[in-house]
Amino acid sequence: MTVKQLSLPELVAACAESGVPGVGLWREPTRAYGVDATAKLVRDAGLTVTTLCRGGFFTAEDPAERAAAIADNKSALDEAATLGTDTLVLVSGGLPPGSRDLHGARERVADALADLAPYAAQRGIRLAIEPLHPMFASDRCVVSTLEQALDLAERFPADQVGVCVDTYHIWWDDRAPAQIERAGRGGRIHSFQLADWTTPLPEGVLNGRGQLGDGAVDLRAWRTRVEAAGYAGPIEVELFNDALWARDGGEVLTETVDRFLRHAC
Repeated sequence: MTVKQLSLPELVAACAESGVPGVGLWREPTRAYGVDATAKLVRDAGLTVTTLCRGGFFTAEDPAERAAAIADNKSALDEAATLGTDTLVLVSGGLPPGSRDLHGARERVADALADLAPYAAQRGIRLAIEPLHPMFASDRCVVSTLEQALDLAERFPADQVGVCVDTYHIWWDDRAPAQIERAGRGGRIHSFQLADWTTPLPEGVLNGRGQLGDGAVDLRAWRTRVEAAGYAGPIEVELFNDALWARDGGEVLTETVDRFLRHAC
């Protein structure tokens, strides 16, 4: 998504040229290009698919909507297996219209995980619950902290359900470092993503992630914490940013690699 202006063939070529060994893919462009065709494209370029985004949106109260969400997430797990990744990132979903029951919404997330975790295990895929910043709790994700995400994940085996650590969403939380240690002890850090926090936030808050080094997040410190907790997997950069999307994608990718080396290594 950092360079969503590139087509999948352009993205794969640019990653290979820039020395980027893997790419986190999103379902929409992957399905548009064809899941099998995408898997071949990435494989032939010598790249790996680090994660697939995204599953989730489990909080509906209507039984038919909940069943549809489970079916869609099983399809996402099938897609992940075809792409060769071992991780599906989950965004839990916000409050249903008219609801103020955060606890009930989180319990419906747990119910969905109970349905999906065994199927994920059969497909060789891990589920990674991604907590989002609290400003998204009402409409996008009722799981706002790593602590909440781990409280859900720990109801299930670690090789089935863990967490996605995204600096954009957790940098402000003074409890997050201890929760990273907790996740590491349990083998539950399934994905690690970097983005910076810049202000003022744009009017479209969702697309406000800052380029690495432009904001308030000590990216190198978070990387050190996550790796000290035992994580040795890929590090993704995920930037939703209208200004970056308006630029040449190859240029943005080159800049992002440079920023990663300067601010996260």
